[in-house]
Amino acid sequence: MAAAESNVPATNQVVVESNDTEDDGITLMDLFRIVHKHLLVGIITFVVVFAAVCAYTFLVPPKYSATAQVFATYSDSSVQDNNISNINSASTYITNQIQSYPTLATTESVLKPVIDDLGLDTTVANLAGQLTVTNPTDTAFVNITAETGDAKQASDIANSVAESLSNVVEKSLYASGKESPVKLSVVQRAAEPVAPSSPKVALYLAVGLVAGLILGVFAALIRDLMATRVEEASDLQDIINAPIMGRIPTDESLQGNKPLIVSNPAGRIAEEFRRIRTNLSFTSKVEGSDARMIVISSVGPSEGKTTVSVNVAAALAENGAKVLLIDADLRHPTVADRIGLEGGAGLAHVLSGQATVKDVVQRYWKPNLHIMPAGPKPPNASMLLNSKTMTELLDVALQTYDYVIVDTSPMVVANDAAVFGAKSDGIVLVSGRDVTMKRDLKDIAVQLDNLNVPVVGFVFNFEKERKTSSNDYYYYYYYDEAGKKSKHSHKNSSKKKSKH
Repeated sequence: MAAAESNVPATNQVVVESNDTEDDGITLMDLFRIVHKHLLVGIITFVVVFAAVCAYTFLVPPKYSATAQVFATYSDSSVQDNNISNINSASTYITNQIQSYPTLATTESVLKPVIDDLGLDTTVANLAGQLTVTNPTDTAFVNITAETGDAKQASDIANSVAESLSNVVEKSLYASGKESPVKLSVVQRAAEPVAPSSPKVALYLAVGLVAGLILGVFAALIRDLMATRVEEASDLQDIINAPIMGRIPTDESLQGNKPLIVSNPAGRIAEEFRRIRTNLSFTSKVEGSDARMIVISSVGPSEGKTTVSVNVAAALAENGAKVLLIDADLRHPTVADRIGLEGGAGLAHVLSGQATVKDVVQRYWKPNLHIMPAGPKPPNASMLLNSKTMTELLDVALQTYDYVIVDTSPMVVANDAAVFGAKSDGIVLVSGRDVTMKRDLKDIAVQLDNLNVPVVGFVFNFEKERKTSSNDYYYYYYYDEAGKKSKHSHKNSSKKKSKH
């Protein structure tokens, strides 16, 4: 009996998740996706940065600044006759001299008298560090700003430095007895500040907010670049452009000795396997037959490929298709154990000529679902799987069944999947979240491309549980043991309570 889905017109194809965009670098959407994927890292980074800025802003002692201003004039009597030439010469002289006064103001000759006059417990170097002395461009002004933790002290220091600088310029820069041609006058004394000059709370918090956001995004990018394992389905599509055929969450029910299609046909995860079934029904048939060959593998071990294989096989059989599941993982056979069958005789015996197909094929659950266990581990697995006998076995199976599902070794172990994939439409890769190594997947992508074997699609396993609405209403259709179609409804409501 052919599967019901096998005859669905191509126009009714189910749209699966895909990634058809070319790699043009990181786009804005890629950035949003990366930040969302590593949202916790970004949030932690933002909180740490913003908290550090806030701590600095509110814990650092406030500082007060006060500014005194002096003005330079030329006092030589030669300019008193209003001679233009002399006036220009005096102006040039002052301009040249005043440029050195900001440096002069921080020297010992100026600051030592300030320390003594105010009785400061500090050194010349420390006091110089508290000063900002500038000469505005094209002016004869010198601005002296002192910044300390005490408002009155700041104004006292600024005023004292201004007076000391004036005395040094007028009395100490020239030879004894010679009058200084430059006179500095304090034109504005420093007033005691009423508010601190730093920290600037609003500015610092704004900087902390922006810096936290930028560094949060940067941290998410770094985290994504450093990730060595697949964390989301999109990571797979970044490496191999293939659709996501299904997403299987982590659930203890998957560890049972029966497929969920059998043990819990109305469950949400069983419905996800039906979704995979539907997507597989649109794969190409093997040339020269009316059957489809589904090759299922994984990048590495422990990614759940066998669990996917048995559940997909059961889902296809549930829908009426005649299905043969072959355990072709001769290096580590698990299909028989996974569903509680006797696996002593199997594919290895057939390929070595010790048994026939009829001797090893077992019926499971439904008359249209057949299982071929792997049998004992042979010493020459690769030779047997690449033999003429294996090819003939598949040819006969494709004439007998609607679906032939081949569960193969992980691709890091052997290239069996590529060999079988070349005989079919390609391979289905099962990828486990936090299990699949990105590096291995990239290597496999190159190998498959060289062999011209496509990846039909991915099954993303061990996905994090998604939150659903509390009022979702589901209808699941499944076949009971008698083959009769049944409808099961399930409603979740936060208002519904169990009675004890």
